[in-house]
Amino acid sequence: MRPDFTKIEWKLPAAAPVSRQAEEWCSAEHIALKSFYTRADLAGIEHLEYAAGIPPYLRGPDATMYAMRPWTIRQRAGFSTARTSNAFYRRNIAAGQRALSVVFDQATHRGYDSDDERAANDVGRAGVAIDSILDMKILFRRIPLDQVSVSMTTKGAVLPIMALYIVAADEQGVALEALSGTIQDDILKEFLVRNANIYPPAESMRVIGDIFRYCAAKMPKFNRASISGYHMHETGATADLELAYTLANGLEYLRAGVSAGLDVDEFAPRISFFWGVDMNHFMEIAKMRAARMIWAKLVKSAGAKNPKSLALRSHSQTSEVSLAAHDPLNNVARICVEALAAALGGTQSLRTNAFDEALTPATDCSARNARNTQLYLQQETGITHVVDPWAGSYYVERLTHQLMHAAWDLIQEIERLGGMAKAIETGVPQIRIEEAATRKQANIDAGRDLIVGVNAYKAPVEPAIPAVDIDFGSVRTAQMRRLEQLKRERDAISVRDALGHLERCAATGKGNLLECAVEAARQRATLGEISQALENVWGRYEAASRTIAGVYSAESGNGKEFRRALRMVEEFEREEGRRPRIFVAKIGQDGHDRGARVIAAAFADMGFEVDAGPLLQTPREVARRAMDNDSHVVGVSSMAGEHKTLVPQLIAELRAFSRDDILVVVGGVIPPQDHRFLYDAGVAGIYGPGTVIPVAAQKILEMLSAAVIAQGAPASPTPIAGSAEEWRSLHPEPIATVQAEPRSVREVLR
Repeated sequence: MRPDFTKIEWKLPAAAPVSRQAEEWCSAEHIALKSFYTRADLAGIEHLEYAAGIPPYLRGPDATMYAMRPWTIRQRAGFSTARTSNAFYRRNIAAGQRALSVVFDQATHRGYDSDDERAANDVGRAGVAIDSILDMKILFRRIPLDQVSVSMTTKGAVLPIMALYIVAADEQGVALEALSGTIQDDILKEFLVRNANIYPPAESMRVIGDIFRYCAAKMPKFNRASISGYHMHETGATADLELAYTLANGLEYLRAGVSAGLDVDEFAPRISFFWGVDMNHFMEIAKMRAARMIWAKLVKSAGAKNPKSLALRSHSQTSEVSLAAHDPLNNVARICVEALAAALGGTQSLRTNAFDEALTPATDCSARNARNTQLYLQQETGITHVVDPWAGSYYVERLTHQLMHAAWDLIQEIERLGGMAKAIETGVPQIRIEEAATRKQANIDAGRDLIVGVNAYKAPVEPAIPAVDIDFGSVRTAQMRRLEQLKRERDAISVRDALGHLERCAATGKGNLLECAVEAARQRATLGEISQALENVWGRYEAASRTIAGVYSAESGNGKEFRRALRMVEEFEREEGRRPRIFVAKIGQDGHDRGARVIAAAFADMGFEVDAGPLLQTPREVARRAMDNDSHVVGVSSMAGEHKTLVPQLIAELRAFSRDDILVVVGGVIPPQDHRFLYDAGVAGIYGPGTVIPVAAQKILEMLSAAVIAQGAPASPTPIAGSAEEWRSLHPEPIATVQAEPRSVREVLR
């Protein structure tokens, strides 16, 4: 006999009454949250009856979601050389994988061939180097492109990359209509946060329109754009900003397609999205649910009639910024929690980061753990059996509603500015993201946002993480040899004619840019030559430098370390007659500038005179500007592993002008085994992820004061915490590093 639970009377103990007024607080998105939710919180919510598989797809783009097929496990890769990457891909395909994600190096993204002087230190870093059709054919050798979906993360050089991929497929004997995959082609996010753009916004949007037209006519199975919120997320955007600006970018691309002469339904079903997922678990679930509803509304307003056009399909990736270099095994738990949020939010594919990526390229052990994390969720938890497991939750449904409306208000702000392309020119969305990033860092530094192992529960001894050290000089040499071979064997006149045709197309607006680029690639024009042809007409865009003031101090002004840094700046000014001056620099072709901008804002609020240098500079350009500004310190922000080449070059440039008095400090992702190398090269201080900014400022001020006192004195100054002298005193023995040749790199990755 089944019990009748309706007849049971539930009573709370009289001694513990529950107040109807729940405690409230405000999230980073300025959303009011409560400590408990009831049915009353569902009042006024408009989306509760929406189902999966039916517009507006709030609970998922497919009616059965993971019950029929779980999300795709997609681990991206790009290992310096095309041969190494190809070997990795073929091993995965042999193991049953049918989708590849290609990551290109910084030089490729910026449209430079490997023999270009500006790319000298970027070749093969953070991705695979592609200069020509020879590299692209090696990358996909023995990979059936009519059977394997290929996702390519592209930035400014999307046109030559797409052209080289098309020619590689054609020379493999694969028909264009059989190609499937995704090109990221989200140039607006480059202007917002990533800075790997090449051409100005209007011209970049024309490239997108021409790619849409070409693919609609010849590559019907290929996704024409993956619109990325991930990079905004990693730059520090809150969930409402990431959601709003990503969808506003999507709306701008819809307009670009229509302007190119297409009907919305011809290309909208082939647009996908890419979200970042961090430790704010329920906010991330709500974000992905809200995104589907807002996108359906935007696409319908653009005139779509096909229900498939309204469905938002997404790829997600766990947060790289949330990975801590301190006590990195804690990252295993973080990655799992973030992956769970992506799955419960309804992603269609997912990449999980490796736990050691804040220190080194992923090792075999960490890469396997990252992949298996998704297998645990799919195979062991049972979450795939139910469509939208959090549907009906008082908290999640209310949060979805609040986040949806917060993002919609931000989208309307962008629309009032004339759409995202025009809004970028005003700087409004960039400033909002920078404010959010600075506020977040201030809360971490002040200890209000706890990060286990970083500013709370720190381990007395951290586990050793093996590192992979690649010989990038050998990688570049091999690329340059292949370029020489290509140029010897090709028909120079045919190349010149094809590039001339591309230039005329760019100048006159007549013809299709991708079609012209494909012909140039077929004639063996290089990626750099195709990019340069467009640059000859449009020029190369340079982002303006700016520093926001007052945000960091508003969050950290009452903190002990912040106040101590302020006092030390005042003492320095009294002694020296002027405030300490720091030049915050980004060297090389890595456009990630979140760290540099946050540092610039925080140091300015602590009283430093701050010069925020332009992006993508050479060591010589940075040295000259530091000297012209009469800087006390150059702070180099490094993320792409260029610290072992570019930083010593910067120090050499300063020494060439007898400016040893300008201290050079480095921040960012610096593997511990590289610290001795940098200190021996002349670096004064190294400050990795997790460093409290006011503490770093204090150490720099101590070094500046010690340097002033020591001028003309024969004795060495007392070692200062965080300085090269203190580090050497604590690490008297050299640290062994792995010196890997291209062949041994393949062995490591295997």
